[in-house]
Amino acid sequence: MAIVAPSLLAADFLKLEETCKMLNESEADWFHLDVMDGRFVPNISFGPMIIEFIRKTTKKICDVHLMIVEPEKYTETFKKVGADHLTVHIEACPHLHRNIQQIKSLGMKAGVAINPHTPVNSLIDIIQDIDQVVLMTVNPGFGGQEFIPHSLTKIRELRKLISNWNLPVDIVIDGGVTVENASDIIAAGANVLVAGSTVFKAHDPKAVIAQLKKL
Repeated sequence: MAIVAPSLLAADFLKLEETCKMLNESEADWFHLDVMDGRFVPNISFGPMIIEFIRKTTKKICDVHLMIVEPEKYTETFKKVGADHLTVHIEACPHLHRNIQQIKSLGMKAGVAINPHTPVNSLIDIIQDIDQVVLMTVNPGFGGQEFIPHSLTKIRELRKLISNWNLPVDIVIDGGVTVENASDIIAAGANVLVAGSTVFKAHDPKAVIAQLKKL
């Protein structure tokens, strides 16, 4: 059974408290929180203050995805406001091993995200040190994009890499996840589904989350 992690980037922020209450009552496993700086990606989302408010509403895992440069400057801050998982981008971290050690030293699970153009084999020298890989299946920066079909091949490659070393590493799929393609994504080897528009643009978000959980 897949882990379902609704992405609050797609939520209505005028109704944030209601949204968090709905997610708490739903079968969602994680709250996925996208932090964008307008430098690494061409968009700005939200930062620690919003995450601190969200943290107060839930006991579920807060899975924070940093789409920012120089994440090491803010790692301690995100720990303080309640991040359980912290993911950084391989493309933004010239000293990635140091970034991962910093995250883990603060007691958070550490993730590495890779963009659509970044090959899976770029993870070979870090895969044994991390808890999750976030495969971007759209170009990061904006919600509502369509899933890039070639991503299924990358999921299979990543699953093979993880299985070869028998590692307890989650494969998190972020971008374009729908009720229609989720079965193929899971069959390819992923076990965490990040869903933004699919959940929050639905007439009944709880029902969509339940559908994804059944796959």
